[in-house]
Amino acid sequence: MIGVTLQSNENIDRALRRFKKKYERSGILREFKKRTAYSKPSIEKRLARAKASRRHRSYGNSY
Repeated sequence: MIGVTLQSNENIDRALRRFKKKYERSGILREFKKRTAYSKPSIEKRLARAKASRRHRSYGNSY
């Protein structure tokens, strides 16, 4: 569970901003979306190959 303790004389908006940053960095929402939406293994493999291809194409041109 993510929590943020308020420091002395800290604005609530600033504490909320710190909480949002921690929430995004932890990847909770990404994990939730991944678990709720089912995708077939063949589609996951296809997406992984496409991602690797894009990564290879972007790094391959620098040599």
